[in-house]
Amino acid sequence: MDLDEALQLFIVECRELLEDMEAGLLAVENAQEKSEIINAVFRAAHTIKGSSGLFSLDHIVAFTHVVESVLDRVRSGKLALNGPLVALLLACGDHMRALVDGVASGEQSGTPQLTESGEPLVRGLQNYLDSGAAAPPPTDPSGVPETGSVRRINGIQVDTDHWHISVRFGPDVLRNGMDPMSFIRYLATLGQITAITTVADALPDVATMDPETCYLGFEIAFKGHADKGNVDKAAIEQVFEFVREDSHLFILPPHSLVSAYVTLLEQQGDSVRLGEMLVRCGSLTRQELDSALNQQVETPAALIGAILVTQGSVQPEVVEAALQKQKHAKETMVAESRSIRVDADKLDQLINLVGELIIAGANVNMIAHRAKVVELEESTSKLSTLVEEVRDSALQMRMVKIGATFNRFQRVVHDVSRDLGKDIALVIEGEDTELDKTVVEKIGDPLMHLIRNSMDHGIEPAEVRRAQGKAEQGMVRLNAFHDSGSIVITVEDDGGGLKRDRILAKAIERGLVEPGHSLSDAEVYSLVLEPGFSTADKVSNLSGRGVGMDVVKRNIAALRGTVSMTSEEGRGTTVTVRLPLTLAIIDGFLIGVDKAVYAIPLDMIEECVAFSAEPDHDYTNLRGEVLPFIRLRQLFGMRGEPTRGENIVVLKHGEQRAGLVVDTLLGEFQTVIKPLGKMFSQVRCVSGSTILGSGDVALILDVPSLVQQAMASAEASVTAACRRSRDVALPAS
Repeated sequence: MDLDEALQLFIVECRELLEDMEAGLLAVENAQEKSEIINAVFRAAHTIKGSSGLFSLDHIVAFTHVVESVLDRVRSGKLALNGPLVALLLACGDHMRALVDGVASGEQSGTPQLTESGEPLVRGLQNYLDSGAAAPPPTDPSGVPETGSVRRINGIQVDTDHWHISVRFGPDVLRNGMDPMSFIRYLATLGQITAITTVADALPDVATMDPETCYLGFEIAFKGHADKGNVDKAAIEQVFEFVREDSHLFILPPHSLVSAYVTLLEQQGDSVRLGEMLVRCGSLTRQELDSALNQQVETPAALIGAILVTQGSVQPEVVEAALQKQKHAKETMVAESRSIRVDADKLDQLINLVGELIIAGANVNMIAHRAKVVELEESTSKLSTLVEEVRDSALQMRMVKIGATFNRFQRVVHDVSRDLGKDIALVIEGEDTELDKTVVEKIGDPLMHLIRNSMDHGIEPAEVRRAQGKAEQGMVRLNAFHDSGSIVITVEDDGGGLKRDRILAKAIERGLVEPGHSLSDAEVYSLVLEPGFSTADKVSNLSGRGVGMDVVKRNIAALRGTVSMTSEEGRGTTVTVRLPLTLAIIDGFLIGVDKAVYAIPLDMIEECVAFSAEPDHDYTNLRGEVLPFIRLRQLFGMRGEPTRGENIVVLKHGEQRAGLVVDTLLGEFQTVIKPLGKMFSQVRCVSGSTILGSGDVALILDVPSLVQQAMASAEASVTAACRRSRDVALPAS
C-alpha cells in the first residue's frame, strides 16, 4: 500500500468515525447508561487525532485535540454532557468533517477559511476547559493518591515514574506504507521520550537483507505532559493502532511490578540483552534486573494473570473478565478481517456484466430449444441455474441495510427541532431491512423532505399538545419492511394530522378539483403531492412555498416507486413510500398480446386465471370477490380481435388487487431492466424495457399505474351504472 492509498483509507475511516461520533452524541442524552457511549465518542475523536498525526495533518490534530480534551473531562465526570455541549460537539464534528474533506480535495494544510470557521468552536470548547476546577487525583482502594506517590501492593515494585514501551514492528510495515519513525514522532506529541534504544537483533547480513522489510524494534521510556493530563495506556496504544496487528507491543505503566517486566523479558526473547536495554532506558535498576531474572528462572512458565492473582494485585474474577473480553476482541477482529472494501463502480460494472450474461444465456437457451438436442438443452438448463445464482450473489453484494440512511436523520431531527423550538424525538424501526445501494442513495432526499415536513407542519407546539392532552414531546416514526418484493418505508408523526376540508378548498380554489366533485380521503390527501400546493399560513425556512412534496413524488416515481398518504385529524399523518428492491435485474413474467411481448415483475403477480366476465364489464368475480381488470389490448390501442382463451393476470400492489387481460402466458424470465429514453419518460403504465433471448425488446409494465388505472376505471363504471339506474327510476315529466 503506497502513501496515497493509505491517505485514502485514512479519509474513509475518518468519515466513518465522525458518523459514529455523531450517532453517539445524538443517542447519549436519552441513554440510561451513558459511560460506554461517551467512551466510544472519545475513542473516535482520539483515533482521528492519532491518525491525523501519522500523516502530519497538524491542523486536524490541533483542532481535534481541543475536542478530545473536552470529551476527556466529560469521560472523567468533571463535565456534564448537556444539550448545549452536545450541540457544540456536533458542530465540531461538522468542522472536523470539513477538514477531512479538505484533505480529500488536496488541502493538506487546511485553508484560512476553515481555520476562521473553526475559531468560534475552539473558543466555545475552551470555555468548558477553563470553567471547571481540577478534580482530585484518583486514588487506590487504600485512599492514597496514585499521582506523586508510590502505590504499595504485594510484590516487588519498580521505582520509576515513566512508562516503558517495548515495540517490535512487523516485517511488512514498510510495504503497507507506514513509517516506523512517524509513530515515534507522534508519541512525542503526547509527552516526552526520556530514553530510546533501537533493537536491531533481527537485522540480517547485507547480502540477504530486503530493503522493503522492517527489522527494527524499540525500547522507549516515556513521560506524559503534565499540562495535558495523565496519559493512560489506551492513549499510548492508540498511537500504534495502525500497526497493532502486524507488530508486537508491550506497555508498562509507572511503578510496575517486577513480575510485569518478567513477562516482557519472556515475550521478547533474549532476557539478558533486553534487560540491559531496560537498565539503559532507566526503567530498571541493576538490582531490579537481577531480581526479575531470578524470578523468571523460578517461574519460567507462569502466566501474567496467575502472577497478578498470586501477588494479590487483582481478583481472579477481574482476570477472567479480561480474558473473556480479550477473546471477544480477537473474534471481532477475525470477523472484521473477512470483510473488504469494494469500489461502488466495480460493483456496478459487475451488475452490468451479469445482465449481459443473462441476455446471452437467454439467447443460447432459445437456440438449444430450437435445435432440439437433448444434451445441449440439459447443458443450457444447468448454465441458466448457475447464471441465476451468480445474479443473486451479485445483487446481494449491492444490498445494504437502510439503517445507515435512517440514522442520518437523527441529526436532522435534533437540529430542526431546536430551530422550531419543539421537542421532537425520532423513533427508528426496521433499520436492518436491506435494499439496493442505488435505491438507498436516491431515497435520502425524499425522506429528508418528508421528515422536515412532518416536524414543521405535523407536530404541534408544546402548549398546543398540552392543551390536547398529548405528551409535550412529539414523535416522528421511521419504519421500513419488505412486502411483496418491494420495500415499504413509512414516515409517521403524532401531530395534528391533515385537514381534509382545508386541502379540498385549496384544491378547488386552484382549479385542481371541480366544485361538487366527490373524492375519497386518499384522493384528497394525494393533492398535497401536487406541484406548488401548500396550505401553510406563513413562509418559513422549512416550508410554505409549495416546494418539496411534489419533488418527493417525482423522485420516488423516478425510482419506479409510489407514495401515498393517510391521516386522522388530531392524531397524526402517515406517508407510505413503496419502492422496488433493486433497479437492475428482477425475476419477470412474460405475457403476450397479439405479436407483442411484455414483462411484469414476478413479485407483483398473485396468480393467473382464465378470463371470465360479463360482456361490457370491467370486473369479474374471483372466488366471491370483485376484481377490476384492464384490457392491455385496449390500453395500448392495439388492433385486431382478442384470441380465444384469454387470461387474467392478477396483480397486487400494496393492499390493492387488479387484473390484466392478456392473450398468452409465456412464463418466467430473468429480466434485465433497461431504462427508457427521455422521449418515453411521460409514457404511462410502462416503467422500462428488457432484451429477450431473440434480441427483441420487451416493455416492462408499471404495475402500480396499471392497478391505479383499473381501480379508477371500475369506480367510473360503478358510478355510471348508478347514474343510469337513477335516471331509469325517475318518473317521466
